[in-house]
Amino acid sequence: MRVATWNVNSIRTRVGRVVDWLGREDVDVLAMQEIKCTEAQFPFEAFAEAGYEVELHGLNQWNGVAFASRLGFEDVTVGFDRAPGFGKALDDGTLPKEARALGVTVEGVRLWSLYVPNGRELDNPHYPYKLEWLAGLAADTRDWLAEHPDTPLALMGDFNIAPFDHDVWDIGVFAGKTHVSQPERDAFAALEAAGLVDVVRKRGVEGYTYWDYQQLRFPRNEGMRIDFILGSKPFDDLVLDARIDRNERKGDAPSDHVPVVVDLDLETEDDDDRPMFL
Repeated sequence: MRVATWNVNSIRTRVGRVVDWLGREDVDVLAMQEIKCTEAQFPFEAFAEAGYEVELHGLNQWNGVAFASRLGFEDVTVGFDRAPGFGKALDDGTLPKEARALGVTVEGVRLWSLYVPNGRELDNPHYPYKLEWLAGLAADTRDWLAEHPDTPLALMGDFNIAPFDHDVWDIGVFAGKTHVSQPERDAFAALEAAGLVDVVRKRGVEGYTYWDYQQLRFPRNEGMRIDFILGSKPFDDLVLDARIDRNERKGDAPSDHVPVVVDLDLETEDDDDRPMFL
């Protein structure tokens, strides 16, 4: 089973690229972030014609997460229990929760599509919100792993954190900025301490996953590694191969992120199409 994650940066703008890539790369399940649309606006038809079902959580033109799968879905979950809200308080005094987390189970594998808050600036209210969101995710992850220790689990998506200095092209450029601050890196490390591993890095895959549109960042390879697949031990045990698809940053109207892909040693119903020799 081939599983991938991709911050598509507006699915309505890039639906053609995404659907074409799914077929060309033979992807079974794709986690998407920053879809930037509601359910009523999502281009379901293009995915259906390519043989994919879609589940999504999108509230407006910002944020939004989704899954596309040709193997179906079970246990669809919108958000996680300890996710904090952000913004102007609602009538009941609570803060609204953004569309940043969606969980599904496919062929017995538990997958989450996550779009971690950006943080913006170290003195911006979005920064403590980001840290609180990550702390809630880590706490819920510990619960999930304790309750279902044998279930393969992966947290996939745009984490908006570069865990190591070499995950950005020049750490000096990021002095005093988000994405590389120690509290953010500690929050990322807390997910690993909970029982997850970066299954892509573990397999020696190098490279960035994001390049800003401005200042010729991509031609200069001035990127960041901020998109990850963090898996539990049962998930990691299934991984056969992993890669970052850098070429998807090329061409017309690309996203500023590229797909991160893993192949799992998991037979699916689609495998039955292979020729049989008696």
